[in-house]
Amino acid sequence: MKTPAALIRLGAILMAMAVVLGALGAHTLKAKLSPDALLSFETGVRYHLLHGLAILALAALAQYLDPKRISIIASLFLFGIVFFSCSIYLLATREISGLGDSIKFLGPVTPLGGLLMIAGWILLAFSISKKQA
Repeated sequence: MKTPAALIRLGAILMAMAVVLGALGAHTLKAKLSPDALLSFETGVRYHLLHGLAILALAALAQYLDPKRISIIASLFLFGIVFFSCSIYLLATREISGLGDSIKFLGPVTPLGGLLMIAGWILLAFSISKKQA
């Protein structure tokens, strides 16, 4: 995931997935989920979109960052999406999916995903090359 092209591919795929999930929430799940569950689902989509964009932005920032750092930051954002957004998607839809309480264990996974996202932003803040700053 070190090349700008790989980041663009990953970011674009994540963005497409987020748009599909946002449309699913707005058009299909709206009538099936409680208002709280729908709001949670939309929060997952929002963070998914933002961090998909962040991965795309890493491609544009590649000239200012060490390739190893870019890979770590992109991985933190990607795993943040998986842990944060995906756990929210599953938890928000557990009643209509039939998963019920069997996925309650995902509750603590959500904040872990948020911490991964935060770590990615902090690492990005401290990764700008001194010669470029």
